[in-house]
Amino acid sequence: MKAKDLDEKFDSGEDITKFLDISKAKRHGQDQKRVNVDFPVWMIHSLDKEAKRLGVPRQSIIKIWIAERLKGSSSQI
Repeated sequence: MKAKDLDEKFDSGEDITKFLDISKAKRHGQDQKRVNVDFPVWMIHSLDKEAKRLGVPRQSIIKIWIAERLKGSSSQI
């Protein structure tokens, strides 16, 4: 299928996922890299309490809060 035909299907709201190889899809700029961070015990307890309240893993809370902080500070740099 030509790109023009795929664009037309997409623009008309048609489901184009059957034409895509999702197994090879990557999100640009979203590569993962593992880091280790040591937190005081009281902070871990607070993170766990908030994560439980929201029904998400601790790691999700940490990622969200850091992302929010970085987005907010980028306009100040």
